Amino acid sequence: MLARGRGWRRGGRLAPAPSIVTACMSAEGARFTLDTNLLVYSVDNAGGARHDLAREIVDRAVESECWLTLQALGEFYVAVTRKGITPPAEAAAQAADWLELFPTVAASAAGIRVALAAAAAGHASYWDALLVATAAEAGCAIVLTEDMSDGSVVGGLRIHNPFAGLSELTGLTRRLLGLTEFSL
Repeated sequence: MLARGRGWRRGGRLAPAPSIVTACMSAEGARFTLDTNLLVYSVDNAGGARHDLAREIVDRAVESECWLTLQALGEFYVAVTRKGITPPAEAAAQAADWLELFPTVAASAAGIRVALAAAAAGHASYWDALLVATAAEAGCAIVLTEDMSDGSVVGGLRIHNPFAGLSELTGLTRRLLGLTEFSL
């Protein structure tokens, strides 16, 4: 498990779900979220280079402007237990640690309406649209994922594949994690 023994401060908090969607910037960089696939890769020792990169991303994201959606945490538990990557108790403990370590945001009724409309119009899968809508309500500007089209803008959020460099973190990912100067 990533969180145990790292000496991280416990600072999870649940964001209110505003009805107006805005993306904001902090002094340290853009607020962003991690899609489920990054959380899964971070604990999947069979994930090769993606495991190594995802683990570094999650480790460093704790100290960055990263917010997790409760949806991604729930999907993480289902994915790693269904695939046999992690035993249920370990998966639950990891998700609980992330709840304490990251600010989190729950889907709102407005976010669900946006996701339903996007899915019905064929713009995105319902679950991807819901993650994007929820992250937007939390003020995120970027979603780190390999499951959506890299470089596209969905619901006002930039989609970025942090694995595009495969063997190293991409420049944007490095900036989000505070490893280099930030510029969009």
